[in-house]
This record gives sequence, structure tokens and C-alpha cells, in this order.
Amino acid sequence: MVGYRFRSPLGLAMSLGSAKSGFGHWWTERVTAVALIPLGVWFAASLIAHSGSNYEAFIGWMGSPITAVLMILLLITLFWHIALGLQVAIEDYVHSGTKIWLLLITHFLCFALAVGGIVATLRIAIGVWTAT
Repeated sequence: MVGYRFRSPLGLAMSLGSAKSGFGHWWTERVTAVALIPLGVWFAASLIAHSGSNYEAFIGWMGSPITAVLMILLLITLFWHIALGLQVAIEDYVHSGTKIWLLLITHFLCFALAVGGIVATLRIAIGVWTAT
């Protein structure tokens, strides 16, 4: 430890190397962002296309297997991306003991909303599949 005494803080940090833990988080956030582009365009175009439809037509559209799969993919990707983004914001700007609780609450709410949307989508899809 004698040699470290005369090094600047930057020199010490450079010799330690990277933590190698942030890349996976950063990469996942970018992948989910790219995946949300076609899923978001599909969802917006579908809502516009069905804007004048009645309830039965909309439920019939939601009951389609392709629509159900795309909706579930959208929900998983969307809430995963939200959880990652909020985690970064909380880690960067909250510096008190509430950081852990905020992270837990954020991840739990994102998970609960994703599961709720998936269950609703599956209930509609299975209801349409069993009715026909």
C-alpha cells in the first residue's frame, strides 16, 4: 500500500478497472428501448385502426393469438424498460436510506402492472378462444 499513497484519486481509480456490473443493465435498457419501437408502432396503429370499432370487434381483435402474443410482449418489454429507467433515476438522485425502499416499490409495482396486464390479456384471449 506504500505506492498508492502518492497517487492521485484519478490514478487510483484508473488502476482499479471497471466494475463490469453496469454494462448488462445499460445493454438491457437499450435492447428493451429498441424492442419497444416496433411494438409501440404496432400498438398505436392497431388502436387507430380499431378506433371506430365497437366492443365486440375490439374483444375479437384482442382475442386473436397473434395480437395476444404481441400484447404480452409489449407489456413485458414496456414494464421492464420502465423498471430499468426508474432504477437508474433513483440510484442517481436519491441518496438517503429510502433508496432501497423506492427501488423495491418501483420494481414491485412494475412487476404487478405487467402481471395484471398479462392476466387481463390472457383472460380476453382465452375467453374468445373458448367461445368459438
